[in-house]
Amino acid sequence: MYLLIPGRHHLLTRFQAEYLQELLSAPPQERLDVNGNPLQIETPIEGIVFAVTSANHSGTKRNPIPFHLRAITIQEFAASLSVPVYIFGIDDVGHLDDFAGYTLKTIRHQSEERLDLTPQNTAIVCSTPVMDMYIERGFQILPAELEDKDFQTFRAPLPWDLVEQIANETDWEKKLAITEQLNPSTLKIWQTYALGEKVATILNDPIIGNDGDITESRDYSSYVRQMDEIAEIKFKDTAPFIRPGRVGDIGCAVGSWIRQACQDERNRESDFYGIELARKLFDICQQRKHNGEFVNPSVFFAKKNAVSDLVFRHNSMDTIHTSSLTHEIESYGSRQDLLAFIKNRYAELKSGGVWINRDVVGPENGDQEVYLWLTDSDGSNGDPYQNFSTSKELSAHLDQLSTRARFLRFAQDFRKGQSGAISYASEERDGETYFRLSYRDAAEFLLTKDYTDNWESEMRETFCFWDFPTWKTALEEADFRISPSSHAYTNPWIAQNRWQDKVSLYSNLDTLTQHPLPPTNMLLVAERI
Repeated sequence: MYLLIPGRHHLLTRFQAEYLQELLSAPPQERLDVNGNPLQIETPIEGIVFAVTSANHSGTKRNPIPFHLRAITIQEFAASLSVPVYIFGIDDVGHLDDFAGYTLKTIRHQSEERLDLTPQNTAIVCSTPVMDMYIERGFQILPAELEDKDFQTFRAPLPWDLVEQIANETDWEKKLAITEQLNPSTLKIWQTYALGEKVATILNDPIIGNDGDITESRDYSSYVRQMDEIAEIKFKDTAPFIRPGRVGDIGCAVGSWIRQACQDERNRESDFYGIELARKLFDICQQRKHNGEFVNPSVFFAKKNAVSDLVFRHNSMDTIHTSSLTHEIESYGSRQDLLAFIKNRYAELKSGGVWINRDVVGPENGDQEVYLWLTDSDGSNGDPYQNFSTSKELSAHLDQLSTRARFLRFAQDFRKGQSGAISYASEERDGETYFRLSYRDAAEFLLTKDYTDNWESEMRETFCFWDFPTWKTALEEADFRISPSSHAYTNPWIAQNRWQDKVSLYSNLDTLTQHPLPPTNMLLVAERI
């Protein structure tokens, strides 16, 4: 018979080793299942199979440790066992009602059909509700740490409980209450690869979601399409300031900017390093590299968090590029996270190296009160507040609303329950409606109103928290020198296609004194002296 142990297997414990040794040495009739009954399989145990789930995930709160390190840990653990141990990586494929069936098929496929695990030849070692999927398929369950299934009591700590304890202890290696629970082979691997520090960084990070993304409400298919469509524009804006050598693109999305940069003859001798936190986007980058989409072979991608730590060595980079990233740090993290991000970029640059930051920006004098006129003739003025079950339905509803009706929905949804929610008042003049609000809040709407594909995600993001002078000051305080080429600007395409005949701003309602429309973007070139 075989034992199948499904799980994420970030660490292995002394209890697990002792439990498996007991199973290997005990007569068949003494191997008791989760209900206290003897196993119905009486043949000797001839192998133990570890199914390492979420093998394609790493650097996330659910799966901080990559598969290869989990596999190494199991292999070290297996040295003390008297039967062969098999390790199979089981990718996360989203929600499956029969994930147990998928796991068994994957093992059969990866083992070249040699391991066909069935209820007749295999028992499952499991102490969590995962066992229910295997019970439905007729497997018997060996309970491991589980003492009482009905009351969910355990005779030993579960491995993930220990992972979380380690993440919350600054000197976990000195805590006997933790280290004595770990199998010695696991302790060795965790110390060798500094996994405690890695796990603590990831699990305690306020920005990373459970699956490693900044936001879990983004439609990645539309997001990827948008990134590719505007890549050439972004590259042309930034190309004159690239200093060849070691070039990093933090928040590289799907690698579109790097792909453009590789095609520039001036960068033919450069090495490119793409850093991406979102797992789905990182996977796309890797696939594009495998597809040969980068003409420069020296392109490397890594899945790292650039907020909590450095992603490049000190004094190692000639150019760092970021685009549409810094506002996300402010939006999903905090002001302190943004300031830490700025300091980390300075530390990574060589003397004379540059950080090119292209992002949205707020208007100067953002607290000034303005009057916003919005057309109601370019769409429906029906109920803007309807709720929908899917983002696609919400997007279709928003697309057919007039600009004025969409503002009403924006005012309800923007930063709801967060700091920075907007306030406004309505005023009438000569039969027209004007919204009185701060210049900053008006700019937030004007810059965001057309991103309907990802409305729920965009409503969490603030674009206008800093104006351009404030940005310059923040970087100068971090010892950067700001290039005179740096500037804020209004994208003419947006002004013509999204604002013209749709919006107007006034500083005085009595005289209808026009107020300038806000900038849309900034290009900030900061040099380490």
